[in-house]
Amino acid sequence: MSEKITGAEALLRSIEAEGVDTIFGYPGGAIIPVFDRLYDHGSKLNHILVRHEQGATHAAQGYARVSGKTGVVFVTSGPGATNVITGLSDAMMDSTPLVVITGQVSSESLGSDAFQETDVIGITQPVTKWNHQIRTADEIEWAVARAFYIASTGRPGPVVLDFAKNAQNELIEWKEYKKCDFIRSYIPYPEVDESEVDEVAAIINEAKSPMIISGHGVMIAEAEEELKALAEKADIPVSTTLLGLSTIPTSHPLNKGMLGMHGNIAPNMATNRCDVLIAVGMRFDDRVTGDVNEFAKQAKIIHIDIDESEFNKNVKVVASIHGDAKTVLQKLLPKVKEAKHTEWLNSFADDEKLEQEKVIQSEVFPAEGELKMGEVVHKVSQVAGANAVLVTDVGQNQMMSSRYFQYTAPKSIISSGGLGTMGFGLPAAIGAKIGAPERPVCFFVGDGGIQMTVEELGVILQYGVAVKIIILNNNFLGMVRQWQDLFYSKRYSQTPMVNPNFVALAKAYGIQAEDVESREELDEAIKRMMEYDGAYVLNVKVEQEGYVFPMVPAGSTMVNTVIAPGEKYQSTK
Repeated sequence: MSEKITGAEALLRSIEAEGVDTIFGYPGGAIIPVFDRLYDHGSKLNHILVRHEQGATHAAQGYARVSGKTGVVFVTSGPGATNVITGLSDAMMDSTPLVVITGQVSSESLGSDAFQETDVIGITQPVTKWNHQIRTADEIEWAVARAFYIASTGRPGPVVLDFAKNAQNELIEWKEYKKCDFIRSYIPYPEVDESEVDEVAAIINEAKSPMIISGHGVMIAEAEEELKALAEKADIPVSTTLLGLSTIPTSHPLNKGMLGMHGNIAPNMATNRCDVLIAVGMRFDDRVTGDVNEFAKQAKIIHIDIDESEFNKNVKVVASIHGDAKTVLQKLLPKVKEAKHTEWLNSFADDEKLEQEKVIQSEVFPAEGELKMGEVVHKVSQVAGANAVLVTDVGQNQMMSSRYFQYTAPKSIISSGGLGTMGFGLPAAIGAKIGAPERPVCFFVGDGGIQMTVEELGVILQYGVAVKIIILNNNFLGMVRQWQDLFYSKRYSQTPMVNPNFVALAKAYGIQAEDVESREELDEAIKRMMEYDGAYVLNVKVEQEGYVFPMVPAGSTMVNTVIAPGEKYQSTK
């Protein structure tokens, strides 16, 4: 039986039918009708009031990445809508499903430069998977169903629905909501070509020194068990991208670490020695490959991905399989023969020993001197336990925490990969904790990044979100300073920072906090933080001029890896 309801009510009923229970947003004039109806939906829809619209998108990203659901955002028109552009761009780069509802002026006012009008469709088109302007209420059900289907399937991504105010107020006949499961021009999960699987299996079966690169697509497809099964059956070492880090446990004997600019030496160098390179759910980003013309030139490169536009885009491959990572690996696994590659696996040992002695020992287990970022991360990870989620901001804190945090469970790293957005971390950590309240969420951030979205501490105050925040404070924009040090003659232009009293600032938001200035204080402070039933800030004073090593200079090759100031990697092979 149908009933007459407003477009605003139709929107809320539609997203409820999609299984949404959490929304991140900020009200304003052009979306007031939706928020008015939201007042009566509190038992089903938990709305989190952020302090800035950018924070809403990053919080929705953190929520989506840890929960596997689609993040939902409500904002108003004009500046509310333009403030979500950074988050949309970030979600697009990192394949995160979002549905962002922006208020808009009434249809009859479009194009008149009305108050808080902006061309949301034009602005967001380059940074969304799909966008649509809802001008009449009878479009709502169709648009919402399509939005959730597109955002969450295939290679996920952000979708924007620009919702004109007249459509929010119009009355329509409400009937049963129908989810979308087919769009003629959109094939999110292509049928896997068995001949491609056969070709790839044959190449792997002939390999003497194969290696796997596990990317974010493995996590999105929830293909961690299939990846591990393939690696174990064929005795293949696994390296990961930044966002693929928790697709295989840190402790797994075949896990050789992270690739890329600040990745581990052994897998980086192995890209120059392997005969077959199997890339699963990754896009050969320049931070992974370095100089693409020199990347793994000797190897037969295989690419498995849901997005066929990535094939041969950055790196030329000999074979590819177009499909969802889980489906592809399930089909590939029976056709790959059991194998042993003992000599190949043993060849990683010298480079692993070199990194341990030259980099890790001094960074994670220093005997004296100022506190190091790496040792702080390592100790927090030990206390946080196997179920912990790492959230990072961007910069030295990102690389150090990614390198030295221990991963056990899937979906355990949330970081801004492709866009590298400073300020991402705090709202993303809040969203992650809301999305997985049973898991400890440890957020590492620099003194620069925390101040970009520091207003989101207000969300913690209002909703009691128990995020553990570790500020790695060196009074510098650390990563830029490192580049200035190594490549610009220590000309520290606009990177030293004068910071506020972070403990006082945290306490102003009702958050327990303390300073840590010495190694002797660190263990007990971490214990207090992790045992405390609520949000906590540790402001840890770390060395001012520390470095993230190893480092492959931008655009260079793995053989030019820097392992200490003025010291390059020397091959032991």
